Amino acid sequence: MARTLETPIQIRFSDIDPFQHVNNVAQQMYFDLGKTEYYRIVLGGGEALFGKLRIVTASTATSYLGQVRMYDTVRVTTTCERVGNKSLTLFQQLKVGDEVRSESRSVMVVFDFETQRSEPVPDDWRQRMLEE
Repeated sequence: MARTLETPIQIRFSDIDPFQHVNNVAQQMYFDLGKTEYYRIVLGGGEALFGKLRIVTASTATSYLGQVRMYDTVRVTTTCERVGNKSLTLFQQLKVGDEVRSESRSVMVVFDFETQRSEPVPDDWRQRMLEE
C-alpha cells in the first residue's frame, strides 16, 4: 500500500447543523482539504493544482458511517490506492480517534487545461504516489 497522509481538520461553526453534527457537504470539503494537502506534500507543491497538468475529480463515492459532532477532533487520511494510465484512485477516511466516521473513494484524472484533454499520469507523480 502506498503512503498515507494524515491531515488535521478544524471544524468551523458554519460546518454544523442544528443538531450539532458536521453536515455532509462540510465532510466533502474536509476530503478536498485532504486531497490538496496530499498533492502539496506528496507531489511537491502546487504543480498538481496550478501547473500545466492538473488533477481533477472524475467521480467520487462517500459512505457516512457515524456522526461527526461539533467538538470532535477530526482528521482525514488520504492514500493513493491505484495509479492507472491517465487516472488514479484516492481512498480517504474521516476519523475521530481510531473510529472511521465516513470514507470516500475518488477517481481522479490528469487533465491538460490548455488542450482540454486527459493526459497520462507523469512518471514522477506515479513514483511519488506509490512510495511507502
